[in-house]
Amino acid sequence: MILGAHEGVAGGVSTAFARADEDGADSVQIFTKSARGWEAKPLDPDEVRRFRAEAKRTGKPVAAHSSYLINAGAQDGLIRKKSWAALADELARCAALGIRWLIFHPGSHPDEGEGIRIAAEGMAHALDRVPGPVRLLVETTAGQGASLGWRFEQVAALREGVPGALRRRVGVCLDTCHVFAAGYDIRTAEGVKATLSELDRAVGLSHLEAFHLNDCKKALGCRVDRHEHIGQGEIGLEAFRALVNDPRFASTPGFLETDLRFKENLGVLRSLVR
Repeated sequence: MILGAHEGVAGGVSTAFARADEDGADSVQIFTKSARGWEAKPLDPDEVRRFRAEAKRTGKPVAAHSSYLINAGAQDGLIRKKSWAALADELARCAALGIRWLIFHPGSHPDEGEGIRIAAEGMAHALDRVPGPVRLLVETTAGQGASLGWRFEQVAALREGVPGALRRRVGVCLDTCHVFAAGYDIRTAEGVKATLSELDRAVGLSHLEAFHLNDCKKALGCRVDRHEHIGQGEIGLEAFRALVNDPRFASTPGFLETDLRFKENLGVLRSLVR
């Protein structure tokens, strides 16, 4: 696995690479705009050039994470319209920066089937508006409230709901904290194997293109999203040992989202590699 972290971008998106170097991260996840706002200034052309130069210098795989406000499956028409537009805008920002993946939460809806249909339509809308190589990754969620994507069958339905050729640009990001909170017991190597087999049956491991590597503060099946530092939560070290040593994921990026202490957490993960 190509171990990395979600780095800050204060001072410009290009500054994430220096932070990654300092942390010892071999892959980088960023926000291309405020994670908690709808609007964003257009990317500065000079900053785009700096970002692309830094990406080339380091050779680190890069993903972006979308704004937390986006709810592609929203029941409310206004929120849905803003979310679809924001998702397309973030895809366009990734395209400008040369970022390969945009990872997003599909959102929530009180009616699961209707929410999946709407979210998939929003994904297709964004992908159609922004042609090119940028890939949209559905992140597995913890299942709080009426959120979508906490069962692998829902993730599969979201992907299958995107029509035709556009579907080839849709993949999956597995968040370890979220799947554990959703009820998938990954505390042992056997549990990891069983969970990945379930994901393979529902979606196909060929569509698993990134990991979020987070321990979980809360108990199995809590459906509450609370990240913890690696090995200090309810998941423990064995899940991460199994994942970082799985040859199927040797070229897959795995991003820490444990606030601060990235260097420390990367050290823990690397200590597990055989």
